[in-house]
Amino acid sequence: MPSHQTVTSPSPKRLARPEKVSTFGAKKVAEEWIDIALGLEEDLRRAQESLAEFGIADAVERVRRLESLDSAISTATAELDSLSAEISQAQLDLVSVRQTVEMQEGGLYDFEHPAENSADLADDLARLRAEIKAMNKPGTAISATSNFTFNNSKSQGDKMVRDYSKLMLRAYNAEAENCAKTVKAGNLHTAKARLDKSVEQIAKTGKMLDIHVVPQFHHLRLRELDLAARHLQRLQEERDAERERKAQLREERRVEQEIRKEQERLEKERTHYLNSIAALEAKGDADGAARLRAELEDVDRAIADVDYRAANIRAGYVYVISNLGAFGPDMVKIGMTRRLEPLDRIRELSDASVPFLFDVHALFFSNDAVGIEAMLHQTFAPERVNKVNLRREFFHVRPEAVLETLRSRNVEVIEFTSEHRADEYRTSWPELAPPLPGHM
Repeated sequence: MPSHQTVTSPSPKRLARPEKVSTFGAKKVAEEWIDIALGLEEDLRRAQESLAEFGIADAVERVRRLESLDSAISTATAELDSLSAEISQAQLDLVSVRQTVEMQEGGLYDFEHPAENSADLADDLARLRAEIKAMNKPGTAISATSNFTFNNSKSQGDKMVRDYSKLMLRAYNAEAENCAKTVKAGNLHTAKARLDKSVEQIAKTGKMLDIHVVPQFHHLRLRELDLAARHLQRLQEERDAERERKAQLREERRVEQEIRKEQERLEKERTHYLNSIAALEAKGDADGAARLRAELEDVDRAIADVDYRAANIRAGYVYVISNLGAFGPDMVKIGMTRRLEPLDRIRELSDASVPFLFDVHALFFSNDAVGIEAMLHQTFAPERVNKVNLRREFFHVRPEAVLETLRSRNVEVIEFTSEHRADEYRTSWPELAPPLPGHM
């Protein structure tokens, strides 16, 4: 590119034209004008060169170049901003990686905790884990002596203490993680005892260096076990409740089927009686027709009873049963059933899930069987065996106590026995079963 040149205009004196030229001065004037012309040509040439480089003819091109440069500058600026953001993120990731490495050096890993997906406990778990991470380092989670020398060197002694502390921290965290992964809904006490034992073992092993787990850190990890067990317990309760709902639905469908079949049977029987009565009357056997009408009244009452049972969902049978061989003499099951044949329900309860058949202490019909069952359950609530799943209707009471409660509430019970017959149990283990009253 040519260097910048300044375009100069001819001076007025140089361009001034003489008013009059003499004959003797014409040559000199002509030479001067020639010089002026040559100078003007040179000025014109320089001006043209300057215009070619900086002039108006090239203005559009210069604007395009400037726009291109602006665009390139903008692109470079955006790339610079992007690179700066990436550098900042990389620095944050580097810090996170360093923290992760430090956590893993201390034996703390981001394992899958049972309560992570809990709608109620996930936030509590996140806060708890943040506290655990903040403490997870020698000197905070693990305490040790600060006055130990090795080979008469304080620095070597400090290094040994740090190394042993880190090793003990890794061992403790590994045990805590294992406990959290294996804890179940019903063995929280066992998991906590296992982690407590780990604390004791670390204190025993690190006695020379006074190494032990800081109680606050141990408390945090025990809370971690609590959250896992609580979540698993809720899942178990939901599964139990779902099984109970399905069992209840099956029972209701079975009752409906029984009622419908009984209604159909009674309607057929009634039709048979009506046809027989009509045939006897046609033959003139009035006595025979009268006898059948009396029997037909029984059928009509049975039909009315079944219709009442179908319409009144609170009506049914209350039962009090026990299983001496399975649960001992101080436990009964109190429930109700809407079955037309209530003993069918008792036989179902005596299935393969218990070793012996249930004994029936009371089985009576009530128009408000639901209310009587609820009253008994409320009365013996402190003695309920399963206080989580209320569908498990077992109570730590003797049959006589149930009879006394029924009498005190004026519940009409025609038959009630306090004896544990337990025939299968007595036959299987005669030396263990207590004798029946009157058979001593």
